[in-house]
Amino acid sequence: MLQVSYIRENRDEVLNRLTVRNFKQPELVDQIIQLDDDRRQTQTLLDSISAEANAAAKKIGDLMRQGLKEEAEGLKQQTNTFKEQTKTLGDKLTAIELLLQNELVLLPNLPHTSVPKGAGPDENVVALEHGVVPQLPETALPHWELAAKYDIIDFELGNKIAGAGFPVYKGKGAKLQRALINFFLDNAETAGYREMQPPIVVNEASGFGTGQLPDKEGQMYHIGIDNLYLIPTAEVPVTNLYRDVIVREEELPIKNCAYTPCFRREAGSYGAHVRGLNRLHQFDKVEIVQVVHPDTSYNVLEEMSSYVQSLLQKLELPYRVLSLCGGDMGFTSAKTYDMEVWCAAQARWLEVSSVSNFETYQSNRLKLRFKGKEGKPQLAHTLNGSALALPRIVASLLENNQTEKGIRIPEALVKYTGFEYID
Repeated sequence: MLQVSYIRENRDEVLNRLTVRNFKQPELVDQIIQLDDDRRQTQTLLDSISAEANAAAKKIGDLMRQGLKEEAEGLKQQTNTFKEQTKTLGDKLTAIELLLQNELVLLPNLPHTSVPKGAGPDENVVALEHGVVPQLPETALPHWELAAKYDIIDFELGNKIAGAGFPVYKGKGAKLQRALINFFLDNAETAGYREMQPPIVVNEASGFGTGQLPDKEGQMYHIGIDNLYLIPTAEVPVTNLYRDVIVREEELPIKNCAYTPCFRREAGSYGAHVRGLNRLHQFDKVEIVQVVHPDTSYNVLEEMSSYVQSLLQKLELPYRVLSLCGGDMGFTSAKTYDMEVWCAAQARWLEVSSVSNFETYQSNRLKLRFKGKEGKPQLAHTLNGSALALPRIVASLLENNQTEKGIRIPEALVKYTGFEYID
């Protein structure tokens, strides 16, 4: 959430940067400033009347001690008026603050100055490509057919148990899942991330803190009777570990990672682009999260991008890095890199990771601050990235590595799987 003070002091800059996002409600900026004006005026009047009421109360006490009861009683009538005015203004202030809060949460984060302007995915910028795209024979199979051929993933069985988008992994398919999770966690630990095992349900305050609520409420599975939400990503519980916390400056950067299942109510359309593992309602993911000093956050973003790329290189997957344009970035992000891997049988790029810097947008909602030995607490910067999401990694591994002997396992994974081929 943007800070009102920043919006007031930088109105034109805010409007200009929102155009990079192709934001459709620029009038919100002036509405927020006007509400803040109303809030300030009401607060000033309330403070003034409260001060008069306090002065009158003190004077009444003095008059009573002097035995001037009749004058004191007359002044008491005036204090009753002060009480009524105070209550009226207090109620008005509460209503204005609620309106202001409701308007602020509708305003997305401001894109960093390096973010390209654009309305959608077609205007993302390819920052780099790595690896050689494999050339497969015409008989090559997409991963959903390979899954059936080797009996490692059963989409129909998952559909029977839960519905579309909930596959069942079997035999070497299940072992491949476990191998990837352990591979990602071990690499994260080597890179200095501390492993966490958070809850996979969160309350409203947690969803609000990282920006899933109210923006993505319809995309989350809601447990109505308990008013809890299944997490769409480990970013939510891990970042909320620091909600309402002031950390010491010397503790920064804070680096955490977590493996969790993830749940998303994404509406799946028909066609090969959402078939098989391309889009699921439940999937496994290892997430990395950092809380850092504002002066270092963009260096950290580059470091996190490089780290995710190192995983793809170890898995021998050709990939590309996209710098997302303003119109394709998430609501809370200031800058995002997407990593896409090449799926050879489908002949298309599939997103497997997003690495984002949120600057103070999340920390302002979370009230996550840091404090040095001197000075006031200030908002930290938060970042997160998928490192990595499993379904499309598995899809790419199956499709890119299919051979006559079976599906070859990348060398870096063999010690985790215990086998070199799925056959």
